[in-house]
Amino acid sequence: MTQLTGSEWFVVQTQVNSEAKAARNLLRQGFEIYMPRYLKRRSHARKIDKVAAPLFPRYLFVRIDMATQRWRAIQSTFGVSHLVLNGSDPARVGEKILDVLKAREDDNGFVKLDQRPKFALGEKVRVLAGAFAENLGLFDGLADRDRVAILLDLLGRKVRVSLEADMVAAA
Repeated sequence: MTQLTGSEWFVVQTQVNSEAKAARNLLRQGFEIYMPRYLKRRSHARKIDKVAAPLFPRYLFVRIDMATQRWRAIQSTFGVSHLVLNGSDPARVGEKILDVLKAREDDNGFVKLDQRPKFALGEKVRVLAGAFAENLGLFDGLADRDRVAILLDLLGRKVRVSLEADMVAAA
């Protein structure tokens, strides 16, 4: 068993949809936590909005000082499934990894994700939502930072349409 000393970051796996509950309970016990979140696009009842969602569903990071804190108490915390272990020791996460995540956060604390689509020009795509849902088209490039241009076959001709990047998937 390796002796761990000092305050370091570790990974906790939470119960399903219990990231916030686990975070609250770990904070109450005196642990520092980091739960990176992002704004997820949600479509519900013909309405599209953005909601906060964990960047790593069912996982969060916890800082533990092995010399002073009882890390085994994490295993029985409400909302926590278990502390991720490497053998019999908690698995460390490098401080630099968390620094990179924190550097990508906006002013509201949400991690900004790269929205660039991974399509090649002329590749077939399917529209996932909106007025053109389920239509097939051809990827025609980026319209701006968050939107893509596709060519749809409408009324017997190709029409260039600009859509949100996450409304389009490979066909």
